[in-house]
Amino acid sequence: MNVTVRPMLEGDLADVDTIFRRAFGTQFRLPDPSVTFGDTDYVHNRFRFKPENAFVAESDGEVVGSVFLTQWGSVAFFGPLTVEPTLWQHGIGKKLMESVVARFAEWKVTHRCLFTFAESAKHVGLYRRFGFWPRFLTCLLAREIQPPKGTSSYRQWSKLTEAERSAAGQACRSLTDRLYPGLDARNEIDMVQKLSLGDTILLDDDAGSGLAGLAVCHFGAKTEAGSGCCYVKFGAVAKSANSGRHFERLISAVEDFAACKGATRVVCGMNYGREQAMAALNELGFRTETQGVAMHGGNSPGYSLPDVFTIDDWR
Repeated sequence: MNVTVRPMLEGDLADVDTIFRRAFGTQFRLPDPSVTFGDTDYVHNRFRFKPENAFVAESDGEVVGSVFLTQWGSVAFFGPLTVEPTLWQHGIGKKLMESVVARFAEWKVTHRCLFTFAESAKHVGLYRRFGFWPRFLTCLLAREIQPPKGTSSYRQWSKLTEAERSAAGQACRSLTDRLYPGLDARNEIDMVQKLSLGDTILLDDDAGSGLAGLAVCHFGAKTEAGSGCCYVKFGAVAKSANSGRHFERLISAVEDFAACKGATRVVCGMNYGREQAMAALNELGFRTETQGVAMHGGNSPGYSLPDVFTIDDWR
């Protein structure tokens, strides 16, 4: 096949979304792949926020695949990367990956990563050819939530003034930088705020003098959460002797926020390399619904370490 890769355009979105759902639905062997993921949206919002970070593969004038890239400061990951199922095994994924690694090199990031199917030798093999190594499993965990108790104390990004947001953004950057040099989730915070996808929860420390944690949350249909769900896209607590307790406080704040929005479930991603955080979620009643494998460029652990309390899944 004659396949070229180019920047994604707004006119590509319908084809990109259709291929994305068909590809995953076919992989999952669903009766009707076109309805995969229901009313969640992994395509339109990412393009709307950072169109320059999206590519399509094209053959004979037709879109046959796509990929989205995300940068969190010194950390970058890609996904979803999808190809039209009838054209699997034609090297389209390889073409898209060439654009991915080229862009990562331009960004000069120090940690490159992705999330893929742990059981698929084909997927793992493709990404290994580009220097990514499979490490720990990453789980998507969920818990049903109860009506809000009103006992959690937290701030919401959407309710801050511009001056307060500037200070809060710097505090978030400082917190994540101490977990991994250069890690910066402000792009996710800005995306949720600008596109009205949910909100960011800010948890102050016990003395009220500093930031103890943050959680970037999607809520409802046409986000990455879906109807009735609150999805933590990224979460973290400051590294300290109180990290475990602050992590529990952060989860409580997220659930309080979600319940006030009318959600019935909270979903989050957790890497098994973050041993203490995974154990904490299990103790809080979160149960694994699905899992994949995190692959890391150069086999670097990044911030997936036993004593680091972060939430993400790089989808």
